[in-house]
Amino acid sequence: MVTVLLSILAAMGLLLIYIIVIYNRLVGLRNRFKNAFSQIDVQLKRRYDLIPNLVETARAYLKHEHDTLEAVIQARNHALAAMKAAGSHPGDATAMKSLAGAEAAVGGALLNLNAVMENYPDLKADKTMAQLSEELTSTENRVSFSRQAYNDEVMFYNTQRETFPDVIFASMFGFKEAALWELAVAAERETVKVSF
Repeated sequence: MVTVLLSILAAMGLLLIYIIVIYNRLVGLRNRFKNAFSQIDVQLKRRYDLIPNLVETARAYLKHEHDTLEAVIQARNHALAAMKAAGSHPGDATAMKSLAGAEAAVGGALLNLNAVMENYPDLKADKTMAQLSEELTSTENRVSFSRQAYNDEVMFYNTQRETFPDVIFASMFGFKEAALWELAVAAERETVKVSF
């Protein structure tokens, strides 16, 4: 009788330890994809900080292109707000979709600005504009790498939480599926090319 009772207690203890291991692993994976999102956040913040400098430098040359410059600033402000919302819930599909849409708008506005600037050779030759262009291009590359790292971490987390036996405990402990960063429109998949 005592042996059976000790066996049951030992089995329950091992089960409890196993559940704790699963829980801790899921917490670690969730924190990894949140950290990966924070890397995107850093790069997007850098990009959003560069855009007003770019617009101010271009403003002197593009006096007749007020609407284009305003569209860039509005897209940047909308994307900044979407980034803050997604930053507080990086696994939320709605927040990520909103951020991806806002990012597409920024990319489109920058492409329009680039097209307009082709008509201003003095602006293309401006040293400050060239430096800002280079920084923005570099930041775009960093954003792309950060997005890939985020998606890798989300995929690993989602796979782990859907794998047996973790799937049994994941929903019980509130580990929800994390959203990938996806671009819905094929045109959005192209890298924003900035050359002035």
